[in-house]
Amino acid sequence: MISITDIHKHFDDQEVLHGISATFEAGKTNLTIGRSGSGKTVLLRCIVGLLTPDQGQVLYDGRDIHRLGKREGALLRQEMGMLFQGAALFDSMDVFHNVLFPLEMFSTKTYREQLQRARFCLDRVGLIEAEGKMPSELSGGMQKRVAIARAIALEPRYLFCDEPNSGLDPISSRLIDRLISDITHEYGITTIVNTHDMGSVRGIGEQVLFIHDGCAEWTGTSHDIDGTDSPHLREFLDHV
Repeated sequence: MISITDIHKHFDDQEVLHGISATFEAGKTNLTIGRSGSGKTVLLRCIVGLLTPDQGQVLYDGRDIHRLGKREGALLRQEMGMLFQGAALFDSMDVFHNVLFPLEMFSTKTYREQLQRARFCLDRVGLIEAEGKMPSELSGGMQKRVAIARAIALEPRYLFCDEPNSGLDPISSRLIDRLISDITHEYGITTIVNTHDMGSVRGIGEQVLFIHDGCAEWTGTSHDIDGTDSPHLREFLDHV
């Protein structure tokens, strides 16, 4: 579980986040939505430790990421998996070595175990037959599936996805959604997804946080969202 309390963030004289508090539960797909510029990307960066809030706490199962020592912080980061807006694969490596890379860098497994884990992750996303291909040979949806395999290679407790369906067709988008949801439930991961895709919200949004102008304006489930009494959320839904 990740809990955030009273998160504020300024850039120069502009306050971007205005005291956001929320809880992201383990074993659930937690989606964050909002217009471009609403603050959701800044919030995600504060949560993963890329930005330091001016005020507030970010707790990973009771551990404040912004107060950990260097060693403890490094250990926590090894418990995180990241899926970026672009797949962010290494163009010079084939699919298999892209997935193997974090295992070689951070895992304490033997090399044989690393190879087995990389193949297991590729098989989990249905791409074991593509292990020898280069990223440029894959479709956008396949690249995202490789990125998911790489993100789960170190068996993370926390998974962060930034616009995972960006640039994908509807069929590929739903496949990526289903993979993220299945992996979250299968391994009890705390998953946070930033998205504009209402198909994702309605399909896998077990908990949805709507951010408007840097404030947490609404939280609920995908089943509740159409009955919202938030005028800003209703306006957002009408334009996506």
